[in-house]
Amino acid sequence: MLKRNLKIYCFLLLSFGITIQVYAQNPPDAVQTKDSLSLIISKLDTLQKEAEESKSKNELLQKKLEVPQVHLVIPFAKIFWTIVFLIITFLIIKIIRKVLESWAEKSTTHRVSIKSTIPIVRLIFWIIFAVVVVTEIFDPPEETIFAFFASVGVAVGFASQDILKNIFGGIVILMDRPFLVGDKIEVGSFYGEVIGIGLRSTRIVTADDSIVSIPNGELMNQSLSNSNAGESNCQVVAELYLPIAIDTEKVRSIATEAAKVSRFIYLDKPIAVLFFNEVKERRSYLKMRLKAYVMDIRYEFVFKSDMTEIVMRELISQEIIDPKEVN
Repeated sequence: MLKRNLKIYCFLLLSFGITIQVYAQNPPDAVQTKDSLSLIISKLDTLQKEAEESKSKNELLQKKLEVPQVHLVIPFAKIFWTIVFLIITFLIIKIIRKVLESWAEKSTTHRVSIKSTIPIVRLIFWIIFAVVVVTEIFDPPEETIFAFFASVGVAVGFASQDILKNIFGGIVILMDRPFLVGDKIEVGSFYGEVIGIGLRSTRIVTADDSIVSIPNGELMNQSLSNSNAGESNCQVVAELYLPIAIDTEKVRSIATEAAKVSRFIYLDKPIAVLFFNEVKERRSYLKMRLKAYVMDIRYEFVFKSDMTEIVMRELISQEIIDPKEVN
């Protein structure tokens, strides 16, 4: 019995020793709990700091987003003064245009030069209008101006390439000046007097009083002829088909005198009479070309008709040609 109790006592001592050793190697739960609480508190502090930083960033972003919205609100007063200034600019341009056109019609020598200034004056006033509206009425910050023009440039570039090409052509025409308002030009199948040079197109009036608008982009890509190149006078050519055996010396003398007696002649430049052989409807003719200068390009076709009538009348009256031979 004693031996049995001794064994039980030894077993309990051994179990107690093992338990103490296990506790020594693994700290109690109380210590682990304390460390866990410290870790949780540290994480909570970190999360709180991150939340505060995120809140600051959101507030800053919201402020940045609110700046354009403030500038997009346009006061009624600015819109009102913009419209008023637009109307004033339009009326000033219209009045100046009427005055310049009136002066041009009254002056024969300076008609073309006065009319050529009208597109330039109109462009200058519209540029002044744009500058005043942007800088004085709206007065936006530089960032808004740059952003606006960048957006407009991209949108216009994609949506209106042909229009931009015509506008660029109009600017080149105004700067290079291959022709002026009042010049007689020939473009393709059209021939007439230039009555307006715009940023998009150029308008000419033809001999039958039709107004033709030609895009400036097309004018930049094809050849054109200018009859007077800024001068009030231009060369006029009258053509006649005469019998092949006619006396060319008499015809030349009559044609030269016919040009001189016309009230539309510009005598400061030479008169020329040329003859060419030409076959027309299986018959040979002598083609006469009478070249003379008209004093004002507005009378070009009247002068041409006048020379033709005088020459034909003199040839018939002097019996150089038979009226029956005139087709």
